[in-house]
Amino acid sequence: MRLSLLIGAALLAASTTLFAQVDRQQIRDARAKALKACEGKAGDERRACMRRETCAQAKDPAQCEARINEAAARRAKIREACKDRQGEERRACIREHRGKT
Repeated sequence: MRLSLLIGAALLAASTTLFAQVDRQQIRDARAKALKACEGKAGDERRACMRRETCAQAKDPAQCEARINEAAARRAKIREACKDRQGEERRACIREHRGKT
């Protein structure tokens, strides 16, 4: 009984590691593809291109876009709240507002 439990645990651990490696490789491939598609663009145009290309390769592009837009809105809100501060005071403000969102 213990041997079969040990073998099962080992197989589960190995399969989890294998899936994690596959996911990382897929992410690398998607990023490389997006970088190639957005080559020669700069600034906001490049950011928009990278977002569009990355989400186009996602399983659910609409959900990907929504998640990216939410994150951008959170960052803008934090940036606005902490814009008049500098140094450690600014970092503390950012940490404080990140915890609230």
